[in-house]
Amino acid sequence: MFENIFYELSLIIVIATLVAAFTRLLKQPLIIGYIFAGIVIGAGLFTISVSEGVMETFAHIGVAILLFMVGLNLNPKVIKDVGKVAVITGVGQVIFTSLGGFLIALAMGFSPIASIYIAVALTFSSTIIIMKLVSDKGDLETLYGKISIGFLLVQDIIAVFALMIISSLSGGGDVFTLITTSILKVIALLAVVFYFSLFLLPAFTKRIAKSQEFLLLFSLCWCLALATVFSVFGFSIEVGALLAGITLAASPYRFEINSKMKPLRDFFLVLFFIVLGSQMVFSDITPYIPQIIIFSAFILIGNPIIVMLLMKFLRYTKRTSFKAGLTVAQISEFSLILIALGVRVGHIPTHILSVVTVVGLITITGSTYMILYSDKIYNKISKYLGIFEYKGKKIDEQKLESSEGYEAILFGYNRIGYDLLESLKGIKKKHLVVDYNPDTINKLTKEGVQCRYGDANDLELLNDLDFRKAKMVISTVPDFETNTLLIKHIRETNKKTIIIVVSLQIDEALQLYGTGADYVLMPHFLGGHHASTIIGKYRFSHAKFQQEKQKQLQYLKKRKEQKHEHPVHEKNHN
Repeated sequence: MFENIFYELSLIIVIATLVAAFTRLLKQPLIIGYIFAGIVIGAGLFTISVSEGVMETFAHIGVAILLFMVGLNLNPKVIKDVGKVAVITGVGQVIFTSLGGFLIALAMGFSPIASIYIAVALTFSSTIIIMKLVSDKGDLETLYGKISIGFLLVQDIIAVFALMIISSLSGGGDVFTLITTSILKVIALLAVVFYFSLFLLPAFTKRIAKSQEFLLLFSLCWCLALATVFSVFGFSIEVGALLAGITLAASPYRFEINSKMKPLRDFFLVLFFIVLGSQMVFSDITPYIPQIIIFSAFILIGNPIIVMLLMKFLRYTKRTSFKAGLTVAQISEFSLILIALGVRVGHIPTHILSVVTVVGLITITGSTYMILYSDKIYNKISKYLGIFEYKGKKIDEQKLESSEGYEAILFGYNRIGYDLLESLKGIKKKHLVVDYNPDTINKLTKEGVQCRYGDANDLELLNDLDFRKAKMVISTVPDFETNTLLIKHIRETNKKTIIIVVSLQIDEALQLYGTGADYVLMPHFLGGHHASTIIGKYRFSHAKFQQEKQKQLQYLKKRKEQKHEHPVHEKNHN
């Protein structure tokens, strides 16, 4: 038995690796490759018979770890900041999408019961896929990232209750009693969890953190334990794992936990996407191709429009609304589970499962590209999105002291930007900071620093800023395309502005110089260059190195007070 599982699991990994390699060769998102690997495996092209329960268990572990790591990046302040918009957008999107899906399904000839199932299936987006994509883009700390996480979690809560209601109807149970009992269970579980997080975990983690291996083991234990407890009480493992992460979000060891858990997350999530692909059913779809196209278009286009309209009335800029809207442009793995349940209890025919499966594949694939290339898409179509722009003062827009006259503009404050801002303060030149993190904007505003919320790759923002009088523009954003766009935009209006950008690759740095950058910072080389300068200057003088040590200790303590953290070292950044 063990040898069989080992052999077949190894074969699955080999197939996934080969498909992923081909996907990378075509420069396509790896998620698509993993799902197609699952489709290949599920089609029976290989003699693989690993227990479905074994594979799903591995997949659930990946989901739990992903949500746990997302929870590590949340805290009560974040929840407070985006709680209102998350609830309104989440509930509003569920209502309008389900209503629209129901009417479309009825109009295309499906029965009322089948239309209800289809409508509910089209309503929910894949939290797992979105978390993965937003995390990989490094956008979890952005405003749209936080809002997306918020309303996706609201969706998950609604989805849990929807599944419970359908299960109750199929089993003849009382829906009101079931929901009331569930609410009481949630309150009791939350009380116990947050008691642990406030009074027991801080002291416990302090002792555990002395051993990196023990810290990893405890984190995995805490994640899976809470996920299991919530599952036992009738809720999803996602909610339990997320709460496990939130309880450690205030811990000073969250960065170490995050870096240790990442390889585990990536491995098990690969299995999740393979399982997702292998469960897709494609029989009996030929007569329903028009319906599949219409449903897919409704999800890929209609869902983002619904979210954008809701966020417009909540007074967000069209850029934030657009990027948040794209995160709901797919159906979730829950949709397949829901339809499969409907088929099993006899509420709907089997061809509905095939239709929803194909819609799932199309929307997951399409939304993956839409999210990964959201900035480029937005820059291309932003002029057509005026209908989604709130006309008054936006929540995520700052009023500048003046629209022109800044001698220095800094894009990106944290880490490298902190030192650069201190230098700009020192030379006493009028400066502006642009950052995508609303917490950073609030902090700098309280300190009296002129700042503005936004991304360096936002053409509307760049057009709004006046670079004609800028003597220096600095970008600490390490993204090559963003810096290229910024340099070209500035050079169109000002040939003399000193432009400083950041790069992580030598080839990209050389191209940035060719585009018009005056200086390219390469953080990985900068440290070694600085150390070599010190060695050449101090030679073997122990006393001088002790002086340098004291200076650096003071500097590091100051950065720690600012709650800055050095980024986790990753191989692809070498």
